[in-house]
Amino acid sequence: MSLRMMKLLTMLLPPLLIGGFEYIRHEFLLNYLSMEAGNFFMTLLTLVLSFVFATWMFRSIEASRIKLAEEQSKRAVYEERERLARELHDNLAQTLFFLNVKLKQGQLDDAKEAVSDIDNHLRQAIFNLRTPPEEGTSFVERLQKWLRDWEKLTEIELTSTIQVLDGQFTRSEEVNLFGIIQEAFTNIRKHSLAESATIELQVDSNSWNLMIYDDGKGIADANEQHMKYGISLMRKRAHELGATMELQPDPLGGTRLTMISTRRKTP
Repeated sequence: MSLRMMKLLTMLLPPLLIGGFEYIRHEFLLNYLSMEAGNFFMTLLTLVLSFVFATWMFRSIEASRIKLAEEQSKRAVYEERERLARELHDNLAQTLFFLNVKLKQGQLDDAKEAVSDIDNHLRQAIFNLRTPPEEGTSFVERLQKWLRDWEKLTEIELTSTIQVLDGQFTRSEEVNLFGIIQEAFTNIRKHSLAESATIELQVDSNSWNLMIYDDGKGIADANEQHMKYGISLMRKRAHELGATMELQPDPLGGTRLTMISTRRKTP
């Protein structure tokens, strides 16, 4: 039953039944039913009616809640699969492109490294598919966990300032933004020779901005095809987010990625 119908029944059914009983009592039962008895039956009728109606109403609400929870659970699973598929597609596409270039150039050592990357991506994807998503895990919690794991893996000192509230990004926006951050930090790990890195992500009601920078050798020397393809993927995702992206040498050394939104969608 729809919510609108439940509201109408809540407003109309009790007064119609009680009012109908009062009308029948005054029109037809005054000679057979005293005022005291009528009041007693009226109270009893109200009690029974309230109990039956409240029981039916709460059962309907509970059924609707269960149905909504099931639909939300299914949607969460579909969105998580979409996120994993997107990440797997981008990572493999990038690595396969790099592998193809290195094979044509006859650089077998780099090609072997690309094959190893593909193997790692596939293993991680299989692990993610076998591991159910944690209930109640927000975008910020997932991002912070990934950054902590990255810092442990690379032993590069990481400073993070993330000011994002739940619901400020849609699921689609989260997927694209997470992918950009992962690609940026993958490039830092592989190409920068940095000792420290910083990420700042801030969101307000109308806009958001992302900044990632490191103290490595700078983008001027980062001319590998593998990295260039990764940067093109980041620019594509930035476009889908409605954001502008700049990648340039940091004045203090290293590389600075800046991304500023030009529009915000309401989740």
